[in-house]
Amino acid sequence: MGKSVLSNVLNTEKFTCCITDRDGTVDMVFTTCSDVSMDTGVGTDCAINIAYNQQLPLCTSSATSGFKGGKRVCRPPELLCTADPDFRFDLTPRSNNTAFTTIPISALLPPTSTSSSAASLLVFDTTTNPPLPLPIKLGDINMDGFPDILFVAASAPHGGFLGIGDHVDTRAVLAESIGCAGGVTAVGCTEGGGRRGFEVVKKGAALLSQIKDARGAAFIDIDEDGTLDIMVQRTGSQGRGKVAFVQNNFFFDAFFLKAIVLNGACDSGWCEGRNGSARYHPFGVSYTGASYKYTVLDTSGRRSAAQVSQLPQTAYHSLLPPYSFFGLGRTNNYIENLFVGSMIKHPNRNQPSEPSEALSQSHFVSMEGVIPNSRVVIYPPPPSSNGVEWRKELYLRPGEWIPWVTLTLVIATVLLAIVVFVFHLNEKREDELERRRASHHINFDAL
Repeated sequence: MGKSVLSNVLNTEKFTCCITDRDGTVDMVFTTCSDVSMDTGVGTDCAINIAYNQQLPLCTSSATSGFKGGKRVCRPPELLCTADPDFRFDLTPRSNNTAFTTIPISALLPPTSTSSSAASLLVFDTTTNPPLPLPIKLGDINMDGFPDILFVAASAPHGGFLGIGDHVDTRAVLAESIGCAGGVTAVGCTEGGGRRGFEVVKKGAALLSQIKDARGAAFIDIDEDGTLDIMVQRTGSQGRGKVAFVQNNFFFDAFFLKAIVLNGACDSGWCEGRNGSARYHPFGVSYTGASYKYTVLDTSGRRSAAQVSQLPQTAYHSLLPPYSFFGLGRTNNYIENLFVGSMIKHPNRNQPSEPSEALSQSHFVSMEGVIPNSRVVIYPPPPSSNGVEWRKELYLRPGEWIPWVTLTLVIATVLLAIVVFVFHLNEKREDELERRRASHHINFDAL
């Protein structure tokens, strides 16, 4: 069975499960603080910690068997959902532990020219009674396949006199995930490299810094354009309302995929009205605990895997979107394999011959060739049904560039038609000249 090594991880606050290094396994992200003021909800010496899940990696080549010396050393793409009983987490904070990273908030938000003290983490929303815990949020803001971090930071007290009337500014902070290769100096990277580091997004994020009464933040796709926007909950002390939306207007040359697993409102997939005559196709509600795993090839042909959970957290008023959003990065191909699983046990119509077949029929379904920039809706069979079919629906997002592509295609077709017509006229004229020359030709042999 898997195990975890816990050592010197004190004053742990909230846990969040998310893949952070795109290796196909779910990592742990949690915050720690040495102390938290219950009057202001601000923590002291807070940090964001990432514990990487250590288990079988994905095989880099589909031709690899995954075995070496009779022992499995990697997972083939078609066995991405194979469990690894020897997985482990090492939460020991030591310098040579590459499976554990600590990101101090004071390093992400150091002192500035206007503030002599570093900002800290807002741990509790004290505007409610009792105070509401605030978990950090993870979302792929730039669709590169690596989730970024969104949290609420609190400035040092200011504006008072001798500690009386001090005021604390709270604002939403977006930290972008950056690879540690190539001498990157992001917070979380070490001299030897490291896995992922984080930097606070400043360019183009001026609107976030202008909101100084934030009490919560969450990712949401407001306009359904395939990019994650930010919703900021406010106390209203600035007199600009209780909620603010910050739209993501950055352009990223990358793809995304939205997926949602529904609970299945009716056993047969069709519901009947109260009078028993009207039948309609229900949509259902988002199913808590669904999971997605996928493999995709980047532009250089390198295969990578990722895992995303649907509604992974229900405590702390987590305010998560009902769907799962994951960036695919830059790719010029379809999604190789998309595995969709749920915790509902579905009975099999026929007794399978292999245990793996029973598992695949009961808990997850595999999809191939899924189109990027689309939404996938999955209806697992309800537990009371006798079938094993998973119903899948794919919704393509109409892009704003489709009219321009259509216009370009029409213009290109017209130009090609004109070229063909001109060549046809030239050929017809040449044939006519050749016919006239042949009619004036005298056959001297016949004379």
